[in-house]
Amino acid sequence: MSQKPLPPLLTESTVHPPVPVRSGRLVSLDALRGFDMFWIMSGEHLIHALAQATGWPVLRWMSSQLHHAEWNGCTFYDMIFPLFLFIAGVSMPFSLQGKLQRAGLRSAEQLSLPDKWPLYRSMLKRTLILIVLGMIVNGLLEFKPYEHTRMASVLGRIGLAWLGAGFIYLNASTRGQLIWAVSILLGYWAAMTLIPVPGFGAGVLTPEGAFSSFIDRILLPGKLHRTVYDPEGLFSTIPAVTTALLGMLTGTLLKDTRRTMTQKTLMMIGLGLSLILLGLIWDQSFPINKRLWTSSFAVYVGGWSLLFLAVFYYLIDVKGLQKWAFPFVLIGTNSILIYLASDGIVDFAHTAHFLFGGFSQLFSITWQPVIQALAVTGTQLLLLYVLYRNKLFLKI
Repeated sequence: MSQKPLPPLLTESTVHPPVPVRSGRLVSLDALRGFDMFWIMSGEHLIHALAQATGWPVLRWMSSQLHHAEWNGCTFYDMIFPLFLFIAGVSMPFSLQGKLQRAGLRSAEQLSLPDKWPLYRSMLKRTLILIVLGMIVNGLLEFKPYEHTRMASVLGRIGLAWLGAGFIYLNASTRGQLIWAVSILLGYWAAMTLIPVPGFGAGVLTPEGAFSSFIDRILLPGKLHRTVYDPEGLFSTIPAVTTALLGMLTGTLLKDTRRTMTQKTLMMIGLGLSLILLGLIWDQSFPINKRLWTSSFAVYVGGWSLLFLAVFYYLIDVKGLQKWAFPFVLIGTNSILIYLASDGIVDFAHTAHFLFGGFSQLFSITWQPVIQALAVTGTQLLLLYVLYRNKLFLKI
């Protein structure tokens, strides 16, 4: 029996239920993406509720980590965005694997220009879709006046940074990609600390005085999220390119058949720890700051991203311990969809209250927020499971 075609954007993905590592599928990548998105879709509310109900120090500490740093510094919550971008980068070498194998090539830079043009078009299309979806999340369909419409967004930055890193990946060797990454980080550092901003001078890394904020006020159309700057602005997207590029370099490492999986794990751990240390050292002269996406921030969270991937890769793909990660796989295989749905398109709290509101009344007032948070998570996972079983994925 022939299968009916799926609606646009909802296509049957290459994602399948967890399979053995020998198939070449990195289940750990889907699981890590799901782990990352879990905290945004409902995990943070669950931890906050548990911390309030129990008062346990470890849960209170976890709750404190699920808030952005006020300005300089970095919490776990600040790592969620760059980790997602890093994962998007890791996927790039795997998505090109079949094309390179059919052409008998070892690296993307060896592709001819005619072979690259379809890739460029596909990458540009993906970026434009993400920019538009990000603006929709910002309220584009409310048809606000132009000056009240925010153009920058999380999804837009993911699209633009991934596009920039993708162009570098397709046209530079591994050594060239490293040179690009280092040059971007050093160049951004120099621009942010040496170029004077009218009325503030050079190297004033405040919301109003930072050079990236100055550029946003000049070039970014519409509304700035924080009035004087935008945390997903244009200029601060440049160092975010290196976050995606680090992911692509990591994907190249994971595809390398000359090293064992254990060796790859150890290399990711070693590189991750080195980058964390470098980020902390750089923090002394160029503060770790997520909103400015400073070079030290890119290096620091890049190191943590490598460590997170190393743990998931070793447990899931090396040791084959996959069952525990299935809820994360459900989230990770439909990450963009659940992000859009959780950011206001679907009222999961209302649905969860409709389904489990009576059940939550059986508990004390102290524990009712915990039950309600669990109900929201359960409702989201139920939706994702139905989509997963029917092989429906929002593929951009």
